[in-house]
Amino acid sequence: MSRIGKLAVKIPSGVKIAVNGQHVSVEGPKGKLQRELHPAVTIMMEGSELKVARKKDDREGRSMHGLSRTLVANMVTGVVTPFKKTLEVSGVGYRAEVQGKALKLQIGFAHDILHPLPDGVKCTVDKQVTIHLEGCDKELVGQVAASIRSYKPCEPYKGKGIKYTGEVIRRKEGKTGAG
Repeated sequence: MSRIGKLAVKIPSGVKIAVNGQHVSVEGPKGKLQRELHPAVTIMMEGSELKVARKKDDREGRSMHGLSRTLVANMVTGVVTPFKKTLEVSGVGYRAEVQGKALKLQIGFAHDILHPLPDGVKCTVDKQVTIHLEGCDKELVGQVAASIRSYKPCEPYKGKGIKYTGEVIRRKEGKTGAG
């Protein structure tokens, strides 16, 4: 039995959950999420808890059991307290700003990069170098952060680029110049 999968998901007050076969929709004060779960698992409401069980004890059922429970738990958590990711832009002349539904990045290329922000992700920029992403879908917030970072990951010599807050960049020593 999956240690994660057998745990019940507690539903806080103010959150409405609708289960229709494999389709789960969660609505709370911060947003609304929907997801289609894998057919190898079943989901059932028991009072103020949600339980996920697997249909068969085969490899696929075991692997989907814990995953499905975690996905539902993240949906419940996200509609109550949104998930956040913070990115830092470092480098001379590197900056970011929000323009409507897009994030404008100036990161050393000959052109500015306009990254479109999907619905469900809110972006704010502090002092042109700190990007804050917030949303109720953990998967979407993480994917947007990863795609923004992929434009210019931090390089190891000067540390210029985009990194997550708290990410440690291993620095390399440059050329010594001795002849």
